[in-house]
Amino acid sequence: MAVAFLSDLLTEVLIPVAAVVGIVFALVQWLLVSKVKLSPEGESSGTGNGKNGYSDYLIEEEEGLNDHNVVVKCAEIQSAISEGATSFLFTEYQYVGIFMAVFAVLIFLFLGSVEGFSTKNQPCTYNKDKTCKPALANAIFSTLSFLLGAFTSVVSGFLGMKIATYANARTTLEARKGVGKAFITAFRSGAVMGFLLAANGLLVLYISINLFKLYYGEDWEGLFEAITGYGLGGSSMALFGRVGGGIYTKAADVGADLVGKVERNIPEDDPRNPAVIADNVGDNVGDIAGMGSDLFGSYAESSCAALVVASISSFGINHELTAMLYPLLISSMGIIVCLVTTLFATDFFEIKAVKEIEPALKWQLIISTVLMTVGIAIVTWVALPSSFTIFNFGVQKTVKNWELFFCVAIGLWAGLVIGFVTEYYTSNAYSPVQDVADSCRTGAATNVIFGLALGYKSVIIPIFAIAVSIFVSFSFAAMYGIAVAALGMLSTIATGLAIDAYGPISDNAGGIAEMAGMSHRIRERTDALDAAGNTTAAIGKGFAIGSAALVSLALFGAFVSRATISTVDVLTPKVFIGLLIGAMLPYWFSAMTMKSVGSAALKMVEEVRRQFNNIPGIMEGSAKPDYATCVKISTDASIKEMIPPGALVMLTPLVVGTLFGVETLSGVLAGSLVSGVQIAISASNTGGAWDNAKKYIEAGASEHARSLGPKGSDAHKAAVIGDTIGDPLKDTSGPSLNILIKLMAVESLVFAPFFATHGGILFKYL
Repeated sequence: MAVAFLSDLLTEVLIPVAAVVGIVFALVQWLLVSKVKLSPEGESSGTGNGKNGYSDYLIEEEEGLNDHNVVVKCAEIQSAISEGATSFLFTEYQYVGIFMAVFAVLIFLFLGSVEGFSTKNQPCTYNKDKTCKPALANAIFSTLSFLLGAFTSVVSGFLGMKIATYANARTTLEARKGVGKAFITAFRSGAVMGFLLAANGLLVLYISINLFKLYYGEDWEGLFEAITGYGLGGSSMALFGRVGGGIYTKAADVGADLVGKVERNIPEDDPRNPAVIADNVGDNVGDIAGMGSDLFGSYAESSCAALVVASISSFGINHELTAMLYPLLISSMGIIVCLVTTLFATDFFEIKAVKEIEPALKWQLIISTVLMTVGIAIVTWVALPSSFTIFNFGVQKTVKNWELFFCVAIGLWAGLVIGFVTEYYTSNAYSPVQDVADSCRTGAATNVIFGLALGYKSVIIPIFAIAVSIFVSFSFAAMYGIAVAALGMLSTIATGLAIDAYGPISDNAGGIAEMAGMSHRIRERTDALDAAGNTTAAIGKGFAIGSAALVSLALFGAFVSRATISTVDVLTPKVFIGLLIGAMLPYWFSAMTMKSVGSAALKMVEEVRRQFNNIPGIMEGSAKPDYATCVKISTDASIKEMIPPGALVMLTPLVVGTLFGVETLSGVLAGSLVSGVQIAISASNTGGAWDNAKKYIEAGASEHARSLGPKGSDAHKAAVIGDTIGDPLKDTSGPSLNILIKLMAVESLVFAPFFATHGGILFKYL
């Protein structure tokens, strides 16, 4: 067979260099954001120095700005939000750290017991003529990679939160100079998170592979099987981050909206509302830290799925390092492409009007996709031989390098399709959301009906896009094709995360403007940034769900191969009951997370009402609400309520695999994948549509919108109720479901050696 153009030595240099370039670019963006000072002394007094300069005169000297009180107040509010978010994450990580330590011990015990903790080499799983490292080594290194993945996920989420809380008030202050300046600050801050996460994930995975190789040597099958623990660790932390952060943010949001907007008729983020600080903290711990950990988990799992299949293909058998590291080269190219794409938003073009914000963010997706298509072609041509074999359920399938290019490219473009369909169903610029807003004329009930119908309908095209991706990629390169298709969808993760993190930063900026008493014109600008951010956040969730479906299927294929199952026959009772139970799990999980939000929100509503009723002077603005109590309610509720859903997901594969065996577990994985993807897309889009229907009425930008408003009208109150129902759907249950389907799959793959050897205890004795 032909060899790749790219040498092994150059590959070993290019991957870490790309990661370091990503980290350096993130630090440069952070330095540019830090030029916006949060102190009166930092207020600029010079003349402008170009579209991205930081010494412009304020476009409007708003009333009260001359004595710099507003700047000081913004800094104080930002500090309170940052402290609340940091405190919550530290508390969450303490609890999750205990869970991770216990689970790490379980991994070691389960995998070590496969060969009775023997230290002798054993026949390889896929080639009995060769010897591989002992099962005990797999147990030790899988545990280490699990802890590495968990740690990297924690760092990714925490850094994202710190950057977001660093940038929110700076975005508010830049809004005084114009919407363009505020946009650049928010977007650059999102880019810091995007590039740090993508680069850190790539670098840690690359270093882990090289360190593990020192022990494993020529045993690449064992090496990359152990590396799958990295994806398990990443997704385990992501699950708790998403669920815990989602419960936190939505408890505060629902409590603030129901009492503040509906009962007291005061604006969103009004400083008189006791839950307002908790609400803003929640945006950072749920939408930033949670999303960061979530997408890191998807990236780690898709890389691990591709690597483990490649290790038993010709790449691994013939020890072709460059071809073996093809998934990491794709991610490296993605960092470079996203770097160039980011400059289009921050340096090459200038946003001058509100209507240009959303198109600028959409162009980020289009430009990165087009450039990445070229990048994939280059990497495929230089890194892969013209022909090679891929492991396909016991046989080696011959594949051409151009076929693998199409696998990655179709995943990339399917992501763009899912993104734009999500935007169509969640942006208030299009008829679906406008129809939902119009339905508010007849009350909350019709709003709920229209919103649910929209969510169900929005599932159709994304599922077809995922189905086409699966068919094409599997036809070309079996399960490896599906794994790299998922990697293609995530190859522009740095840009996707920048766009996604931009939303909560803008949302916080609007809240700070309201709490600091800035003028209505400033709030209009931050609201415009936030409305665009709402849509992009929905697009980010669409990417996460779509990639999770492909990742889960690739992991499922790897699990079936590793568990030595020749076929999965749905007519077999053991498999069919697994399908039924697996399809039920997303409903059970959603019920738990939504009820958790409802319980926490109930406590929040009671506390906010108590303060309004019992603390004289709150409504008049002469007394300060007790923000700390509301923050504590959200923190306590989320920490307590995140454990049961997390345990359900983490324990299901262990219980099913041990008691019922690999065939039933394969049915559970298939059922949860098929059911979970549909519910996740529907829930996320329904919630996003209700949110933007409310913002459509509040903004009053068109004649139709003005006929439904203003704020406080019956139609607006109905829209707020819809938004409140949608909050746990779009920010807790929906996004968490994509973690459920991929986490159960990667966990099953990690424990596959144990299940194949000792699983199915009940059926053995029945």
